[in-house]
This record gives sequence, structure tokens and C-alpha cells, in this order.
Amino acid sequence: MSITRRGARRSVRILGVASASAAVLLGLSGSAFACQIGDFTAEAGCAGDQGQIIITDTDSSRTTAHITVFETNDAVDTKIAEANVKGSAQGTKTPIDVAWKAGTTYRVNVKVNSGKFKFDQFINPDLVTPAEACKKKESPSPSASDSPSPAPSTSAPAESATPTPSASESSSAPAGTSDNAPSPAAGDSNLAETGASSNTGLIAGVAAALVAVGGGAVFFGMRRRGSRDNG
Repeated sequence: MSITRRGARRSVRILGVASASAAVLLGLSGSAFACQIGDFTAEAGCAGDQGQIIITDTDSSRTTAHITVFETNDAVDTKIAEANVKGSAQGTKTPIDVAWKAGTTYRVNVKVNSGKFKFDQFINPDLVTPAEACKKKESPSPSASDSPSPAPSTSAPAESATPTPSASESSSAPAGTSDNAPSPAAGDSNLAETGASSNTGLIAGVAAALVAVGGGAVFFGMRRRGSRDNG
């Protein structure tokens, strides 16, 4: 059975489409594993008060790339940091410590020289840092309720130098008296206790005179009675 021209043309067309499809697939697979500048991005970040330039590398071939960070002032680039990074299909973030300034433009260069992957380009667009620099987070001051209460003292209370008399002892002592009051001397009379004064001698003399008068009256009365009995 001979092949007609029409059938041969159709077969050639099918082979051409298949070849083109295979070429496209090979090109896509090759570009998927290629290391290129589009695999790299840069952003500014902070670790406390330390500034950082964070490089994200989505290169699935895991080719090592050399990163150089430049600070741009008046169209003049000044190198301030550099590091090596290695990416992954999921994306690998590599922080580079940079004391970046707020509102400043930085350029990030990526250089790859590894076998079939070779390029030396800047990440586009340039990195412009935020308007505020990194600041250290301040710890909140403790409130009065958070302050620890003072621990109770465990030392024994100091004893008073002079013991305080108990209620029973103070009530048993007679009112108006004191244990320290001086006692009367042995040679003193009891006149001080009875209220006698220095008029005691005068009173004694008057009493003696009255006794004498009374005795004289008795004497004269007896004489008169005797004279009556005799008469």
C-alpha cells in the first residue's frame, strides 16, 4: 500500500508540531533551573535597633551568588556590605547587617560565576529605605501593682528596757501611794500623822490649872462639911 502525498504531508506536520512542543518544554525546563537576576529581591528590615538588608533568592539551582550592597549619594555608590547567598525553589531569605539610614537609596549587586551561570547585574528597582530608622523596643515600666510587696520581717521585736506592769499589778497598788515614798523616821512622833501642832504645851498647862482648881474646890468643900459635923 503506497503512501499518498496528502498522508505524507500530514505526517510531516504532526512531527513538526511535536518537535516544536518538545523544544518549548525543554526551553521552559531549562529556564526553570537557570540562575538569573530575576530570582533576587531586596528589602530593608530591622532586628531590634540593628538595620538589615534582606535578600530573597528563589533560584532553584541553588547556585551561590555574591551580593554587594552600595549606598548611593549624589549618584556616587559606596560599598557598605557584602555576603554570599544560596537560594531555593521556596525562596531563601538572607539578612545582611547594614546600618542603613532612613529615606536613603541603596543598590544591590548580584554576581554569579558558576559554570554555565554567569552574570553581574543590579537588582531593579533600587532599594529605598523607610522614612524611620530602626529603633530598639522599650520595655514597659512596671506599675505600682506589679511591684513586689515587701516581705514581712522575721526578726523578733525588741524588748522594752523597763517592763510594763500588768493590769493586775497596777490595780493592786493603793491609789495615791508610791513604792518609792520615804517612810517616817524612827525618832519622829505620831503628831505628824494625827495633825497635832506646836500648841500642845499651852493646852497641857491649861489642863493642869483646871485640875488644880478642881482639887482646891474639893478640899474646901470637905473642910466645910467637917466643920458642920462638929458643930
